[in-house]
Amino acid sequence: MADSDIKPRALLKRAARLPVLADVALRLGFAFFLIALVILIHWLDRAGLKDNFDNEISFLDVVYFTMISVTTTGFGDIAPVSDRSRLIESVVVTPVRVAVIFIFVGTAYSFVLKRTWEKWQMSRIQQRLTGHIVVLGFGTSGSEAVRELIARGTEPGCIVVIDQDEPSLARAEAMGCNVLNADAARDETLRDVHIDRACSAIVSAGRDDTSILIVLTIRHLAPDVPISVVVRAADNELLARQAGANTVINPVSFAGLLLAGSCQGPHISSYLADLASSSGRVVLIERMVRPEEVGLPLKDISDGVGVRIYRDGKPYGFWDDESASLSAGDLVVVITQGDGRPPVTMAND
Repeated sequence: MADSDIKPRALLKRAARLPVLADVALRLGFAFFLIALVILIHWLDRAGLKDNFDNEISFLDVVYFTMISVTTTGFGDIAPVSDRSRLIESVVVTPVRVAVIFIFVGTAYSFVLKRTWEKWQMSRIQQRLTGHIVVLGFGTSGSEAVRELIARGTEPGCIVVIDQDEPSLARAEAMGCNVLNADAARDETLRDVHIDRACSAIVSAGRDDTSILIVLTIRHLAPDVPISVVVRAADNELLARQAGANTVINPVSFAGLLLAGSCQGPHISSYLADLASSSGRVVLIERMVRPEEVGLPLKDISDGVGVRIYRDGKPYGFWDDESASLSAGDLVVVITQGDGRPPVTMAND
């Protein structure tokens, strides 16, 4: 499916907790606060300082002496001469000097070295993104979809999760997925994950209007990428299809189907859940017709029970005349044997 070089648990990009300028201002503000504190202490203790140039200590001399003391070891033109001043230099100015150096070095690391490294890492991951699955929204539906994809054999490193909730991203990252903290409805975000090179997109933003907007954005940037979207209002299903979604899923309607099925027979809803889950005794698969199957009826395929074919985009059931002879290019839906584990319990969404 995707490039085998994509590594699991790769961090594509995380949004900073604070805007860059705000973070810089916070760091520099704290550094200048410490310097201002030392200036105040030196001014109150100016009697313990000696100016070897004119023997007078002005406020400008105090500011100069503080800056030299905090940033270097001093030039000796102004020096502490009293025991109290020397004690202040030892127990107050020296820790402040170390703290200020750490602040400036840490700022340089965070905004130059670290960000450059993360940008390089992101670029490396982006270069390998092809044939991947993009999941936009990691709430109940999105997380269940990712869990099911992994259970069906999809490599976690082939999945990119986009969300703006840090705990959700942490769960996705723990599952081995690439994660991106960003607004999924923005063109820049979708370009970052190379949506045009994805094999499919799953949209579950939690709100129908947001999900439909994301579908529109994806379809604008990637006209050929299959899109599956979750909507909760029946009125929005048509809008989602008009926006460009290939598959529209309404969890409320599906839950209603299961409930109705359970009234007509105690095992119908269980069987439907089996079909929907990779861990049931039976599973649904979708595949292209194999060369050796061309010309055979749908009922004679060997790997399961054929229930539907898609020919030129149109569906035909096993009872239709078109299923009496399979053609090259047909897509078949097959019920086949699962691994026999109990079906996954469907969570309310």
